[in-house]
Amino acid sequence: MYGAILGDIIGSPYEFDMGDKTKDFPLFSKRSYFTDDTVMTVAVAEALLDAGEGAGDDEIRQTLVNSLKKWGRRYPDAGYGARFIGWIHLDDPAPYGSFGNGSAMRCSAAGWLYGTLEETRRIARLTADISHNHPEGIKGAEATAAAIFLSRTGSSKEEIKDYVVREFAYDLSRTCDEIRPAYRHVESCQETVPEAITAFLEGNDFEDVIRTAVSLGGDCDTLTCIAGSMAEAFYGVPDDLKTECERRLSADLKEVLARFNKRRLPGRAAR
Repeated sequence: MYGAILGDIIGSPYEFDMGDKTKDFPLFSKRSYFTDDTVMTVAVAEALLDAGEGAGDDEIRQTLVNSLKKWGRRYPDAGYGARFIGWIHLDDPAPYGSFGNGSAMRCSAAGWLYGTLEETRRIARLTADISHNHPEGIKGAEATAAAIFLSRTGSSKEEIKDYVVREFAYDLSRTCDEIRPAYRHVESCQETVPEAITAFLEGNDFEDVIRTAVSLGGDCDTLTCIAGSMAEAFYGVPDDLKTECERRLSADLKEVLARFNKRRLPGRAAR
């Protein structure tokens, strides 16, 4: 989860096209803070940890709903979309057909907690369809979690790209240089996840993926959260960035992060 959270924190000052579309920027500043992307990533992680192995779909869905509501109400000003704010405060919330990129930014834990790609995709689908049950919302979560799983289990970037194109029909033919000039703030999965994957594929190491994602602009914290989640699985995260990440989190968020780190399956560096 470090990659997703760092992507959120580092990208947050440049959201709403507030950056200069360059890779040359300070990684951290006084405006670098966690947003709803981090809060919901932690909420999903806690729910999946609480549900445990062998839980059925309905149990996982209910645990997810309870966790997202709890954390959303605990951090009410983190920057949620208007419809999701309403969802958080319902007694019995139902999915509302969203294809927003929130489903992809919050699902990274699913890429680390399960032993097969099939199970990873099943769980990612569940994390999306409690709210973002539009086919594009579900596809965004599945593609993100699948890329994380493939990255941490040793697939090459070319293999990851081929899988994503084949299974999810995302257009990954453009380079970041081709995307960057006309790209703008947009909050849909279909116009965020392919760009995040492209930034991951082009980056040379963890930090370079983060800088590449930020340079695209747009919904920068979410795009970089998604790209960072994949970069962590492929490259790992430098210790100094982990320390900086934890320094910028509140105690309750760090507690879930520590719990997750004890339970997550090994990444490629440990193989």
